[in-house]
Amino acid sequence: MNNKTAKPFLKWAGGKTQLVGDIEKLFPIHFQKSQFTYIEPFVGSGAVLFWMLNNFPNLKKAVINDINADLINTYKTIVSNSKELISILEVMQNEFHALEGKENEKKEYYYQKRTQYNTRKSTQTDHSALFIFLNRTCFNGLYRVNRKNEFNVPIGSYKKPTICDRENILAVNEALKKVDILCGDFEHILPYATENTLFYFDPPYKPLSETSSFNSYSKYEFNDQEQIRLRDFCIKLDTLNHTWILSNSDVKGKNANDNFFDELYADFNIQRVDAKRSINADPGKRGKLTELLITNQGKSRPYVRAI
Repeated sequence: MNNKTAKPFLKWAGGKTQLVGDIEKLFPIHFQKSQFTYIEPFVGSGAVLFWMLNNFPNLKKAVINDINADLINTYKTIVSNSKELISILEVMQNEFHALEGKENEKKEYYYQKRTQYNTRKSTQTDHSALFIFLNRTCFNGLYRVNRKNEFNVPIGSYKKPTICDRENILAVNEALKKVDILCGDFEHILPYATENTLFYFDPPYKPLSETSSFNSYSKYEFNDQEQIRLRDFCIKLDTLNHTWILSNSDVKGKNANDNFFDELYADFNIQRVDAKRSINADPGKRGKLTELLITNQGKSRPYVRAI
């Protein structure tokens, strides 16, 4: 029997493991004492989700969603077919590790799997295994697709990476039993909210520069208009008395004159927290910076919509 604590089964650019402590400080006290529903409309690798599942036994139900169908199908596969998924991943791991020191053959194996993935003709379980394989072996766990929805991240430089974490996949399978798994636009999750609900939003971040955009996370672009639509949805949740926390990039930290988020969420509580990014081919451009945590808890004043 597997008693291991579930953790994210993917490496993920922008994963929130490092911000969990800061998010916890914003966690409403009354949710710690009563049953509640947790909703995460941009689940990604689920760092906050698994922290919630592991630390809040009074969590009645969780609902996760993402626009990335391949990601969501992988979550569903772990729920419905974890043992076959593990078997396929074990074969891939053994084959890939056997090529250590044979760089050309290793690259050929990776790009063959990437091509197979992009055909999207495999069974759901096989496709989910390819998704995890590419995630564990590509450059920095980055998920990026082109306009044809083709995954185009090059091979990473890992030596014998863990491709199949059997114990964790089984732990995730167990943890997800109280989770509803959805795929689609963030707004369609509203009907799943109950009287006592906490939303956590981790949307594709607004890029800090033209060359730092990772918004090709799916074939759907998440541009400034989408950021504004998300803000409007947060306002709607606030009027319905739902609690929400949102994270995003601190564009003002890069450009002191960029007040995009400060103006967008001026009527809510905005905090800047230290973070670290490592998704850059140039190590000299990695390092600490600040990110935003925004919540309607302790908001500055009742919202009055500008005309």
